Amino acid sequence: MKKIIFLLFFSQTLFAQIQNDLLLKDLQFLASAPLEGRKVGTEGNLKARIFIQKRFNDLKLFYFQNDYLQYFEYDKKKAANVVAYLKGTQNPESYIVISAHYDHLGKDGKKIFFGADDNASGTAALLAFAAYFSENPPKKSIIFLATDAEEVGLKGAYHFVKNSPVPLDRIFANINMDMISRNDDKELVACGTYFYPKLKNYFLDTQKYGIKLVFGHDDPKLYVGSNNWTKASDHAAFHEKEIPFIYFGVADHADYHRPTDSFENIHPDFYKKTCWYILDFIKKLDAE
Repeated sequence: MKKIIFLLFFSQTLFAQIQNDLLLKDLQFLASAPLEGRKVGTEGNLKARIFIQKRFNDLKLFYFQNDYLQYFEYDKKKAANVVAYLKGTQNPESYIVISAHYDHLGKDGKKIFFGADDNASGTAALLAFAAYFSENPPKKSIIFLATDAEEVGLKGAYHFVKNSPVPLDRIFANINMDMISRNDDKELVACGTYFYPKLKNYFLDTQKYGIKLVFGHDDPKLYVGSNNWTKASDHAAFHEKEIPFIYFGVADHADYHRPTDSFENIHPDFYKKTCWYILDFIKKLDAE
């Protein structure tokens, strides 16, 4: 029995180490110069899309129609969400949607807006979670949603919700990640519990993760204007349909929407910890 427990622990530790390495490698690629900031409708955006699509295929995730792509048009440009899913082993008709947008601002002349934190960080985490659940099948079905055109009005998220491949009343919750890789105070914000207080039951003690969890930015009496994050990212499309959501993110930093939001300026240790905290939160959500 001790040998079995040791091998299980070793396997989990090895998986975590491999994923930590790949997590940073994926973020670095998505925020690299050849992708030129991943602006919707550009070659760099297409390279990111192909990269995500290939990873979903390598992980043998399922798609809903002919492939992983959900096309839509924005400003006469062909945009696309990348959508995959895993079928739940116990409650397959209930879905958790994990989302992160892969587009960013692109270029301004020779200046590249790399978008490392915003939102290569969330996209790389999405890929890591897909890898985890491909090896550890979930009880509920999980949809992995990499959205396009978030930076121009959450277009991809709204398109997904309007054209959802599953009934909206079957979506148990949306977990959205947008900017999770850096914070000087090691604070990760969880937005959404003001509207969906039952989701507070799934949060874990952050002490072992070495991060600080902050609730808020959703109470309209306390947060107004840009300080209210209720509609700040893709979760807004789900919230408008009364689908419970948690938006994980960090406060804006000095490099937000600037060319200096680069891989060199993320906080790797904090990023890895936020990712595994969010994963454990999703695992607990799935276990209900």
